[in-house]
Amino acid sequence: MKFTLSWLNDHLATKATLDDILALMLQAGLEVEEVIDPREKLAAFTVCKVKSAEPHPDADKLRVCRVDTVDGEKQIVCGAPNARAGMTAIYAPLGAFIPGLDFALDKKPRKIRGIESSGMMCSTKEIEAGEDHDGIADLDDSLPLGMPAAEALGLSDPVIDFEVTPNRPDWLGVQGIARDLAAAGAGRFLHVEVKKVTGTKACPVEIKLDAPEACPVFAGAVIVGVKNGPSPDWMQQRLKAVGIQPKSLLVDVTNYISLDRARPLHVYDAAKLSGPVVARLGRKGEELEALDGKTYQVGEEMCVIADDSGVIGLGGVMGGQSTAVSDETVDVFVESAWFDPLRTARTGRATGIHSDARYRFERGVDPHSCMDGLNLAIALIVEYGGGVVSKPTLAGEAPVNPNKVTFYPADVERLTGLTVKPADMRRMLKDLEFNIEDAGDAWYLRPPTFRFDMEQSADIVEEIARLVGFDQLPTASLPAPAGGVKAITTPMQARVRAARRVMASRGFLETVSWSFMAKADAALFGKINEALTVANPVASELDYMRPSVLGNLAKAAQRAANHGERGVRLFEAGPIYLGDGPKDQRSVVAALVRPFNERHWQGAPEPYDSFDAKADLFAVLEALGQPGERFQVAAPAQPHWHPGQAASLKLGPKVTVAHFGQLHPGVLKQLGVDGPMFGFELNLNALPQMKAKNTKTKPVFERAELTPIRRDLAFVVDQSVPAADLVRHAQGADKKLIAKVDVFDVYEGTGVPEGQKSVAFEMTVQPQEKMKDEDIQALMDKVVASVAKGTGGVLRG
Repeated sequence: MKFTLSWLNDHLATKATLDDILALMLQAGLEVEEVIDPREKLAAFTVCKVKSAEPHPDADKLRVCRVDTVDGEKQIVCGAPNARAGMTAIYAPLGAFIPGLDFALDKKPRKIRGIESSGMMCSTKEIEAGEDHDGIADLDDSLPLGMPAAEALGLSDPVIDFEVTPNRPDWLGVQGIARDLAAAGAGRFLHVEVKKVTGTKACPVEIKLDAPEACPVFAGAVIVGVKNGPSPDWMQQRLKAVGIQPKSLLVDVTNYISLDRARPLHVYDAAKLSGPVVARLGRKGEELEALDGKTYQVGEEMCVIADDSGVIGLGGVMGGQSTAVSDETVDVFVESAWFDPLRTARTGRATGIHSDARYRFERGVDPHSCMDGLNLAIALIVEYGGGVVSKPTLAGEAPVNPNKVTFYPADVERLTGLTVKPADMRRMLKDLEFNIEDAGDAWYLRPPTFRFDMEQSADIVEEIARLVGFDQLPTASLPAPAGGVKAITTPMQARVRAARRVMASRGFLETVSWSFMAKADAALFGKINEALTVANPVASELDYMRPSVLGNLAKAAQRAANHGERGVRLFEAGPIYLGDGPKDQRSVVAALVRPFNERHWQGAPEPYDSFDAKADLFAVLEALGQPGERFQVAAPAQPHWHPGQAASLKLGPKVTVAHFGQLHPGVLKQLGVDGPMFGFELNLNALPQMKAKNTKTKPVFERAELTPIRRDLAFVVDQSVPAADLVRHAQGADKKLIAKVDVFDVYEGTGVPEGQKSVAFEMTVQPQEKMKDEDIQALMDKVVASVAKGTGGVLRG
């Protein structure tokens, strides 16, 4: 919403400066977005006087002008056809930026066809002060030399642009802004009663209401013998200042009242009407050629304005071409009606029309402003366009006033901490035009008809608090707890935080994606459970609760690749859903990498693969206090992983805590994603809770007294036996002595029976006391027996 400072002064008697007004607007909740001062924009341009204008010797369309300027007499070569001696124009000095042409003049005189030119004379369009570009601006001769162009053009009025909140449609009129500023202490609100128009005869146009639920009240009048010329200069200047291009008196008057009073109106060419004007619901098959030149299909739930010829307008949205006013219009019918906000909004969405009328009606226009708006429009039209007015006609009745609100003055201090005198509260509410019935501890308030957001005592408290100023709210800190403030997180929050830090430190970018995905995509990551189908999805492709984060990460990586990002590394910490019960939600950390082959003069590094994904997964586990040796690596248990390039991480034979490796190429193809892609998904809920660490200081490194002993062993086992099982059983033979078991070779071929393999590992023994050869041999025998019992492995000779 835009308005000028002088426009505001029509409704507010104040001595406040522009800065004071801006501060009070902020205090009253009117958030200012921009202040446009045309004086600053046009500071370089001034009034000049043309002394002579002679034809250019080498160009038929150019003139060489001698011009008196604020900088003295200048020679300016001008190509405008209207340049002549004796005219008053707008002068741009050397170096000035011409906004309408988007360039700056040279700082030194330049030659045009051999004649030196110092500066420029401008049209109003070239300095973005109007639309006239047929020639240079031809100003009134009475304007003095050197006057600022902004002042000469009547553009010295600052324009304030602010954000209107949805609950305050009364701010869509300058009068409503002035009322709130007066209540905030900016000055005195100038409430002027609108004079009622008394016509000479009955209105010749009959008004009917066939759908009072859509249009409960409709006022109108006919003016005969109007001269529809330009609107007055003051009105044009105000409309231009707020970004509306003047068109004609009839159109400008409706736009002006809409901005001034938040009261949309519409005018019809009365000669083009046939029969009564009816507000009704649309009918199947009807259509409207609207004022924007487009044809719209009319729905049966839309409120339309119609006559005997059919639909001539969409109620509260836009009028039609068939009854539009023009320069030849002499008889007009002025409409001032009230339309249901919800129906207006639905009509606007269905047609896609965005108009000022729709913007106001769908937010709420004062239903009791119909007659005032009509009387104002008639007065302005008759004053500047003449004509004879009929008696205004009012069909239906405005909706009843809002119910009374019970306000408890003590709530102000109870809810805000502000101490406000009852007399000050009363003044503020009266300034806002509330009707007050004082009943002691409770006040019964009837809000004005333009306020739709007042329902309870707390709403009134908010009004008083914003007018007093939110900066006046008392600030009191809660007492600090004994021992200081400590951050308290749940074990799961601590795990998520640690995992995020590790992934970020390893070069991954964190994503936050929807907890939904397409049901067809979800089927690639698990069996569909209809209980997880979203009843009212935010988008048609987000209709299922995700069973895995990997699908969303894969599509995000593809979008990044489509925009030229190579080798992107993404991770996300968030929920997945395996059922509709509270225990079926899991917190996971998932990561995905789309590798690419880098080129480097020293040799390309190996691209990211399944082993890198495993390393990233184990780095997260280590940060979570989960030692890697407690887990077993097994074949993948989920179908969306590549069977030969992926694995699962188990905690015992039944509990799977993670998967890592390459995603299945077939899954990626169905997702519309280019592969390969590698990553992991870790179920944080499946990890055991670690014991609290001992906070006592320990040595950074504990030196072993005895040298470790290393032995290599090889076992022949069935090909189906995972190497991790051999490691687990070997280490389980004596957990105190055996510090580490590392597999270094897996062999199949000559010397090994068909269907079997040889697995060799290095075993590190850390003695706690001196060991003899027979002690070491006894330990080896225990390892051989443990592996043989657990896996069926036979020591290879």
